[in-house]
Amino acid sequence: MLKEKIQSDLRESLKAKDSLKRVVLGSLIAAITNKEKEKRNKLSKQIQEIAELEKQSQLTDEEIVEVIGSEVKKRKEAKEQYEKGSRPELAQKEDHEAKILLQYLPSQLSEKELLGIIREIIQQAGAKDIKDMGKVIGQVMLKVKGQADGFSVSALVKKELLR
Repeated sequence: MLKEKIQSDLRESLKAKDSLKRVVLGSLIAAITNKEKEKRNKLSKQIQEIAELEKQSQLTDEEIVEVIGSEVKKRKEAKEQYEKGSRPELAQKEDHEAKILLQYLPSQLSEKELLGIIREIIQQAGAKDIKDMGKVIGQVMLKVKGQADGFSVSALVKKELLR
């Protein structure tokens, strides 16, 4: 399971004294734990048995990929803000953190592969103009779960719909 892999890598980073990786993976584990607590809280209204509640509140690998994607997105947004604020050293740190997290996501689609999927969905949905952008992005994100970030998808969908 993906969570165990992340925990194992966190232990290895502690042994190797790799402070950046340790901090990044530690914050990722914290984000996963918070998501599990949210899930447990929602399920506690339906499930009374503690053992069953614990079992069902564990995140699936797919849910963990979503958490990782969210963490990568935060790093990319922070990097942009630091670049705008003329803080290249902090932007570089955020970029390094994002690269560490990307190792735990499925392999990313190339722009060409992503464009092919976007064109296919635009055709299937009968999207004609920018008003259909939200519908197309939603369908693309469902299809490429974890294999492309929302920024890239949004930019490419917009580009295609404005052609």
